Amino acid sequence: MSGRRAWAELLRLPALFTVPGDALSGAVAAGGRPNPRTLLAIGSSLCLYEAGMALNDWADRAEDAVERPHRPLPSGRIRPSSAFTAACVLTAAGLGLAARAGRPALAVAAPLAATVWAYDLALKHTPAGPVAMAAARGLDHLLGAATTGRPQEALPSAALLGTHTLAVTTVSRRETQGGTSLPPLAALAATATLAGLVARGARGTKRAGSTGAGKRTGTGMGTATGTGMGTAIRAGTAIAAGRRTLAPGRPGLTLDMALRTALAIAYAAAGRRYTHAVLNPSPPLTQRAVGGGVRATIPLQAALAARAGSALTAVAIAALAPLGRKYAKKVSVT
Repeated sequence: MSGRRAWAELLRLPALFTVPGDALSGAVAAGGRPNPRTLLAIGSSLCLYEAGMALNDWADRAEDAVERPHRPLPSGRIRPSSAFTAACVLTAAGLGLAARAGRPALAVAAPLAATVWAYDLALKHTPAGPVAMAAARGLDHLLGAATTGRPQEALPSAALLGTHTLAVTTVSRRETQGGTSLPPLAALAATATLAGLVARGARGTKRAGSTGAGKRTGTGMGTATGTGMGTAIRAGTAIAAGRRTLAPGRPGLTLDMALRTALAIAYAAAGRRYTHAVLNPSPPLTQRAVGGGVRATIPLQAALAARAGSALTAVAIAALAPLGRKYAKKVSVT
């Protein structure tokens, strides 16, 4: 049990729930639908993400011995050589799964793997670190888009996802020292801006209702505020009634709009932890802000899928959020 727990901590297993939404939202943002190749891309993403986790702790083992001696490597629960071997094996597995998904997917997975290794081994403690991490998340989104054959169409949503990751990573650079309110304040502003962008929808995208997806979906978005949950419930009621609008007297309030709004509210609600870190930039509150930012990736991915017109995919991604919260109580995502 102790060995399994050590590996769960090293790989930060609860953070895995933030990964499938990259490929899923990428596939629909590119104008397609998730397919068997998308599933292979998800497997590739999971492997490369965990490779980065193992390599991160291997590269930071000396620093962690001072700042986080409880981590698996400095505490001696996992040998550094085992962590490095795991990173190599997981990287090879990720590239292998991407190759099975097709040449376009492999063409994205290769630079993604290179970015992960460059970040952990060279860029993490430089000004380029947050940018590299943002690029990795954006590439992961494009990996899913590549399985539909039109990855370039997902570039705008990849930029939004990358911006979120840039903000979270910038805050994380101070999670063991704290002491400054500027990074969480910037992350709070970025969260508000991104929430507004995804709530408005995207121009030129296919409407969910045009394929019937808007009529077939449920809710279960797990929004963090009463307003978001109330909107989700009303959306579910409208779906059950087979309507395109939430209220007969309000034809402009479409189901698509309600879904995007509810998910945007769920994403924006994560900003409350940034607020705590702004008011008191201590290490514990900064770490909580980082954890909240990581988990907020899921409602953002779901909102991007809804923004692309795929309500089914949006709800499938959003369903991962409560699972991530549940297991994050047992193993930290930071």
